[in-house]
Amino acid sequence: LEEEQLLDGCYRLQEVPGGRVALPVLEEKLSQLRLPREMPCGLVWIQDPVPSRAARRQTPAKKLRDELRRLLGESWSEELGRDVPRAWQRHGDLVLLSEDSFRAAPWEKLGPALWETVASALGARRLARRGRVLPDGMRSPSVTLLLGEDGWVEHVDNGIRYTFDVTKCMFSPGNITEKLRVASLPCSGEVLVDLYAGIGYFTLPYLVHAAAAFAHACEWNGHAVEALRRNLALNGVQDRCRVHHGDSRQLELRDVADRVNLGLIPSSEEGWPVACRVLKKGTGGVLHIHHNVESRPTPTPVPRAEQGSPEAAGSDGEAQHPTEDGGKEARGARIRPEWQRWAEATAARIRGLLAELHGQPWRTSVLHIEAVKSYAPHVHHLVLDLECRPMPP
Repeated sequence: LEEEQLLDGCYRLQEVPGGRVALPVLEEKLSQLRLPREMPCGLVWIQDPVPSRAARRQTPAKKLRDELRRLLGESWSEELGRDVPRAWQRHGDLVLLSEDSFRAAPWEKLGPALWETVASALGARRLARRGRVLPDGMRSPSVTLLLGEDGWVEHVDNGIRYTFDVTKCMFSPGNITEKLRVASLPCSGEVLVDLYAGIGYFTLPYLVHAAAAFAHACEWNGHAVEALRRNLALNGVQDRCRVHHGDSRQLELRDVADRVNLGLIPSSEEGWPVACRVLKKGTGGVLHIHHNVESRPTPTPVPRAEQGSPEAAGSDGEAQHPTEDGGKEARGARIRPEWQRWAEATAARIRGLLAELHGQPWRTSVLHIEAVKSYAPHVHHLVLDLECRPMPP
């Protein structure tokens, strides 16, 4: 029926006294209801309407809309309905709403009743609303706590416990593929330097699963440092990590690292000189360099390079073995020409920095290019695994 869009799907058609049948019609759609004149009808208000089967197994998003429609009554409108979120982040008993949720003036007039209704419908005890990331160089979140006393939550990824205050720290669930990959790396006995540690997104997988012997975690956001210290203790690895609170560009460490993580986007380039300084000058190590790389809308795929083939050789003659894993639309994609060009240019730049720093030639080899996720249209968050070794005299 073309009138189906006027019906309230939460309730069933049901019999009422007098041999009549009641249709559950959406109140705001009554004026659009067109019935034949020969069909006698009237409005009937039913105290306890029979819920439909769909309503009994309704999704949280639909339950939320239904509860808000009841709360607003005659004030409900489709325009207000567009302010109701269809997705959100859940962290334990706290739900984090998107920044465009409940922005219209009528919502604000409801006061605490609105947030209590939303929390009840979503099965939460605390609510917060996300804003835009602040341009303070720390990617600090702009989050407002709407219901509850504090924003501290706990999140579990791959058996690792993270606690943080959602109103003060960012959490990046989209990087889960890279955290899983890091956790599988063979780092036994190695020393890691994580130049942008945050709350421990990558520091913890290296320590807990990859068996790194020790980590130096650098972070300049005081709120993230507090969460990082809590997370190290939560996972029992606090004795294997030293936290450096401050600007990683001013880090005084030298000649200590077997592996350096540079997990900053859109670019970690400012940290490249520091990464070169902290690498062990006698043996070198591996850099994991994060960067956002722009690609053409319709890239031409490049076949995977085979070991030992001429096409596999980089600018320094080292074999290239990029892997084509990634996140979402990047997952399963073949290595794009722009990605390979960025990787080779980065390898050349790092090679130059190391030669200048140590006064002798170094070898840099592209081990792997990981596509983590699509950061924006035609822009991908990549990680380059770059092996750096001093050349023999």
